[in-house]
Amino acid sequence: MQDYSKEEGFKKSVEKLSIELRLKGLSTVTVRDYSWFINKFLEKTDKDINELNEDDCKAFVASMIDKKSKNTISLAISALKFFYSDVLNKPLLKFRAPKKDERLPEVLTKEEVRNLIESAETEKSKLMMLLLYSSGLRVSELVNLRPGDINLKEKIGWVRKGKGNKDRIFVISDSILSILGNYMEKNKGYSYLLSKDNALTTRNVQKIIKHAAFKAGISKKISPHSLRHSFATHLLDSGVDIRKIQALLGHKNIQTTQIYTHISTEELKKIKSPLDLLYGN
Repeated sequence: MQDYSKEEGFKKSVEKLSIELRLKGLSTVTVRDYSWFINKFLEKTDKDINELNEDDCKAFVASMIDKKSKNTISLAISALKFFYSDVLNKPLLKFRAPKKDERLPEVLTKEEVRNLIESAETEKSKLMMLLLYSSGLRVSELVNLRPGDINLKEKIGWVRKGKGNKDRIFVISDSILSILGNYMEKNKGYSYLLSKDNALTTRNVQKIIKHAAFKAGISKKISPHSLRHSFATHLLDSGVDIRKIQALLGHKNIQTTQIYTHISTEELKKIKSPLDLLYGN
């Protein structure tokens, strides 16, 4: 790298980062996020690539402390650790990420889900929300679905190379079979389920859901992931075993799924206040 200018060295390093991430089988989302953080890191330094050290990392992370969430900072540190160890061969042995914020996800009531879906302005927008809620898909999984991943006869679909680069099955609701079937028949020849040639961007879906939420009068701060959270919470409310929910969500660890036990509301509503018991209500 010594033969390159500083800018060329940075460019080559980010290219190598992308290659190393892909060779390890990490997702396109991880490649995108790590590359973004490393680009920002390199933009802030005046040093050549071979002169970077741990203090440069600390200065970059310190500049984020009052501006970014702990989760974002943790992701940035993960990107830096990978970059240093796998690209620069300088492992950050003493660099620790802050403990992540433990925030409960925003969940919609069943009525809010219904109002959101009915506020969709197009057939495609409505189908997006129906799939996100009925199957618990991540938005990145939704936009990358292909017609061949859908089996209407068996009422199942396949997520190909989802989070962790793993395939998994998802269920297709009886309520959307005809809607989905008619849509696919109308759009034969599409490379992706929701788009003809190139996959939709996740940002596109986010805008659609944000606009539908505004039309529906939903004041909660929601995103496509809110429908996935609602899917899991409503299943738990209806008595579905948490292990089955774990499989449907594609969670590697049951601890990730157990967050929904903290936000499930139906069982909490059944609890009698000790004051009611005291007065016999």
